[in-house]
Amino acid sequence: MIGGTGVLGGLVARTLLEGGDQVRLVSRSAPAAGSAAAALVAAGAGHHVADLRSGDGLAAALGGADAVVDAVNDPRGAKQVMVEGGGRLLAAEAAAGVGHHVAVSIVGIEQVPLAYYTAKLAQERVVTDGPVPWSLLRATQFHQLLDQAFAAAARLRLLPGGAAQVQPIDPAIVAARLADAVHAGPCGRLPQLGGPRVQTLGELAREWRAARGRRLPVVPLPWPPRLGRALRGGSLTAPDAAVEGPAFAQWLAQPPADVAESVLR
Repeated sequence: MIGGTGVLGGLVARTLLEGGDQVRLVSRSAPAAGSAAAALVAAGAGHHVADLRSGDGLAAALGGADAVVDAVNDPRGAKQVMVEGGGRLLAAEAAAGVGHHVAVSIVGIEQVPLAYYTAKLAQERVVTDGPVPWSLLRATQFHQLLDQAFAAAARLRLLPGGAAQVQPIDPAIVAARLADAVHAGPCGRLPQLGGPRVQTLGELAREWRAARGRRLPVVPLPWPPRLGRALRGGSLTAPDAAVEGPAFAQWLAQPPADVAESVLR
């Protein structure tokens, strides 16, 4: 499990562990005491230290693995970690005899001009052109991403709004689909996953404001023209792929302990 210390990777690891699979977390450092990753290790997961930037430790981490789930995410070092590091990972998997690489990406990224999405597209190409049989799942944005974005903006005494369309999803749903993909074997591109509702960023901001009890103005973001058109046009949504699960307001209404459990932190 590459990225098994993150929100999605941790959920996938827990799902596989609960199903009786042997799970090995791979990260750049040992899990900190009291962390979600440490809890997974205590529950039976193994752990190896490896670095996608350099390739150090990958051979040892992958030895004997049947499948690898890559849930790594590094927006600041997207090219170095997710693209170039992804190539190192796949080469190491091929050398170790891994038979299945499971990757996760984002709905609509080829339509939205953001550097991070350009890197995600490149990461997809590394997988689809790579030496290991693969499965790739695209999903819409996680509830946690919006929650974190609104919380960060709230420190500036405002909330981002506007007509950009978003379809947030509970990552536990995505994790369950990834765990199923591990067992199904290489399937190529899997059907996309979207949250239960498409909403504007402004609607989501007002729901967050009400749930968090904050009296803050919701201010439309001044997107660059091409980016704004893509977001308002729903490029990051997949209404036909909507699945059942908590919508954003329902997720926000969960008790904090339940939310923490749902994201393994």
